[in-house]
Amino acid sequence: MLFLILILSIYLASILLLIYGFTKVKNYDTIGLKPKTSFTIIVPFRNEAENLPLLLESFSKMNYPADLFEVILVDDDSDEKFQIPNSKFQISIIDTIRISNSPKKDAITTAVPLVKTAWIITTDADCVVPENWLSALDNYIQTHKVAMLAGVVTYECNNSFLHHFQQLDLASLQGATIGSFGIGKGFMCNGANLAYTKSLFEELNGFDGNNTIASGDDVFLLQKAIQSRSFGADKVHYLKSEKTIVSTKPLDDWKSLFHQRVRWASKTSSYQSSFGKSLGLVVFAGNLILVLSLGFWIMGNIPFLQLLFLSLSKFIIDSILIYKTNRFLTQNKIRYLVLSNLFYPFFSLSVALYAVFGKYEWKGRKFKA
Repeated sequence: MLFLILILSIYLASILLLIYGFTKVKNYDTIGLKPKTSFTIIVPFRNEAENLPLLLESFSKMNYPADLFEVILVDDDSDEKFQIPNSKFQISIIDTIRISNSPKKDAITTAVPLVKTAWIITTDADCVVPENWLSALDNYIQTHKVAMLAGVVTYECNNSFLHHFQQLDLASLQGATIGSFGIGKGFMCNGANLAYTKSLFEELNGFDGNNTIASGDDVFLLQKAIQSRSFGADKVHYLKSEKTIVSTKPLDDWKSLFHQRVRWASKTSSYQSSFGKSLGLVVFAGNLILVLSLGFWIMGNIPFLQLLFLSLSKFIIDSILIYKTNRFLTQNKIRYLVLSNLFYPFFSLSVALYAVFGKYEWKGRKFKA
């Protein structure tokens, strides 16, 4: 029992540290400066004819001069060619040149030589961006010495448990991401809302060194930037702004969700960030403790009150981080919090173990985890 309490104590202390870090990253809402920064938005896609029009429509509604941004759509072997609609901003479409095991990294690498602007932004085809997205990015860039900006992503959910489970899971991930930046240990970001200078990408040789891993176009580049002498943590920031929250769609079936989370988890062992690896182990151990405790209680090795103490301790600390993050991400109330917390340890452990030994599907292709 003492061993279980020790492991859980390490977990609780880690989450408390992330909560503290989350509060240290202040909200940024300035958009009053005259726009100066030029952006190229790169959107890798595969079979997204249904989603791309919604993304492009959100681009057209942005409060930003059309001559200061352009869009490059990168087609990763879609079954049908996407037709570019008439637009008030510059938009082009190219085909991915495959050179590695990572379709998304190849798509971005294909597009970068065509970029004429100082700044690159990546997002996903199933996203929608807010109207002041570029304005807030521009104002932050004008007032800070920065070469990379990680941004916020949230889900547009319906009322199902599946959707809200994903939202709470994403809230915990976003909370950990923001919290890690708040304590100077940034290690994670989301490629659906990531900006960096073209010079940073070129100086770091893009995705060289990790392009054998199918995913990770975002976190590996961020970790390379933070650890590089030319840039470092001082030039890699998290933009915690309600004006830059990018919305995406949750998945509609458990199999797709499982494979997506396996794809995300498969990157952890290749992190350059020792803090990121350590936190991954701590989270794994925290979930394992609850599952083992349940087993020990069923076998009569520990009393129910000890199981209840362990479960409630983890539930309370997790809920604080989730609540603070979800309040920032969305105006919607938290739903299925208790049920999600009961289910999550089993789901998380299954994903982690499968990520070590299994394969996952992504965009109709199979990859080794």
